[in-house]
Amino acid sequence: MLSAVAVSMLLGGCSASVEVGSTPKLSAGKLADLLAEKLASTTGRPKPDISCPEDLAGKIGTTTRCKLTGDDGSTLGVAVTVTSVKNGQINFDFKADDAASPATN
Repeated sequence: MLSAVAVSMLLGGCSASVEVGSTPKLSAGKLADLLAEKLASTTGRPKPDISCPEDLAGKIGTTTRCKLTGDDGSTLGVAVTVTSVKNGQINFDFKADDAASPATN
């Protein structure tokens, strides 16, 4: 399984988009799931544990920080930024932090 440190190299520079209803807002759970799916498809491994603290508003420049927890318990921050919104579709880029935090005992 991947550690959060290994994942940091894989998330850098990726982007994704999602289609939402008439309200341009992406739930925290759906955002975490999309990030996990993107990583799983990139690595060919099971979806990692990612959590996001808040919904992502569909406004250009809006940001949030999600957290990826590696199999070894280490954590890695993931910055998410809305790049465009058109017809209810929120497009965003995401990038992992350069370094992971070690597992807590």
